[in-house]
Amino acid sequence: MIYPTMLEGKRIQLLPLRLDHAEELFKCAGYPEIWTYLPNKVEKFEDMVELINNSIQAKESGLEYPFVVYDKELKKLVGSTRLLNISEANRNFEIGWTWYTPEVWRTRVNTECKYVLLKYGFEEFQAVRIQFKADIRNERSNRAIERIGAVKEGILRQDRILHDGYIRNAYIYSVIRPEWPDIKMKLEEYLSN
Repeated sequence: MIYPTMLEGKRIQLLPLRLDHAEELFKCAGYPEIWTYLPNKVEKFEDMVELINNSIQAKESGLEYPFVVYDKELKKLVGSTRLLNISEANRNFEIGWTWYTPEVWRTRVNTECKYVLLKYGFEEFQAVRIQFKADIRNERSNRAIERIGAVKEGILRQDRILHDGYIRNAYIYSVIRPEWPDIKMKLEEYLSN
């Protein structure tokens, strides 16, 4: 499977994550609230380098495809997102490991990222299912996933140990192929404003 070298919306571009993004990503990652519900925590530059190197290794193994998020309005990188648990045989993957600098929280950035990733998934990758997971305590992420129209399927109990030792429970959501046309229309309405 050939993955995209760029996905683009009106405000954002998703570009393949590279090690030379580390410095700019580290600048926008310096907010502890970003890392509360994520498995790793970025406190120093070396943490960002390790995070990127791990992502690139997962990409090389075919399990993940990580992107940086470039904000065309702000003219800078504002975060990262990934395709995870990629299964070409089953034509599915997960969208996750998404984080943004708080400067773009509650803007169109996240909606547009999800839209271009879902569009790629259903229209180019020919996915039958795309899933999302979020810590059940992460109200902001859960609301965002529900807002795009993903269906909450249940709770994955104790699915991950976070950087602080907390064993989290996560909600699991999905969008399946027959739901995509309605969700696409809904997202395009959100993004038309």
